[in-house]
Amino acid sequence: MLIHPWDAALDTAEWRDWLAGTDRFGLLVVGNLDRSQAPVVVPTHFTLATSEVLVHLARPNPVWPHLEAVEEVRLVVVGAYAFIPGYWRAGPDVPAEDGVPTSYYATVQLVCRPTVVDDPDGKAEVLAAQLADFQPEGRHAEPAPDRPPYGRLLPGIRALRLEVLRVEAKFKYDDQKPVEHRERVMSRLQERRRGLDESAAAQQRRRLDAIGEWPGRDRPRRRE
Repeated sequence: MLIHPWDAALDTAEWRDWLAGTDRFGLLVVGNLDRSQAPVVVPTHFTLATSEVLVHLARPNPVWPHLEAVEEVRLVVVGAYAFIPGYWRAGPDVPAEDGVPTSYYATVQLVCRPTVVDDPDGKAEVLAAQLADFQPEGRHAEPAPDRPPYGRLLPGIRALRLEVLRVEAKFKYDDQKPVEHRERVMSRLQERRRGLDESAAAQQRRRLDAIGEWPGRDRPRRRE
């Protein structure tokens, strides 16, 4: 993935905070055993722990032999995206029709080493962590191998622990453009209010507040 200096995450906290504010749903991309075939892609919820990602999938899922054969997989999350028409981006001395369109979006891609978990206690531990993440209000049975209902359900799933090896995070919101340009596009996104426009505008506002006028082409200015 191409990441310009002005698109890069300002720090680890930025991409972690963004992920925490999403539904933690992404695409698990796994290399195909048959190299003539496309990669295997599995949509899934996931739980992000300190240094690993937790996932569980149905045992009949066709991804398992591919997962067991690879050393790295990629989990891709995309959000806060919007199409930006060219005439929104034309400079003050450029005819509107000569403006160049673009896409705004945030994405975090986690490159991980997979470990398949098959023992009942290990699967129950992953399920417990995911229930705590997605259903913090409780109101669920304890995921235990020797208690209903999970005792009879655990054999039907396998769990994954994905050790995070590296992270590629991108926030593409024209941060290299003048403040006035970004303010103008934000205003138009808020007026259009289509799809994820408001979410994209909020991300652009957050980045503008953190960076201000782009300081140069080496790296983003860090938060104090």
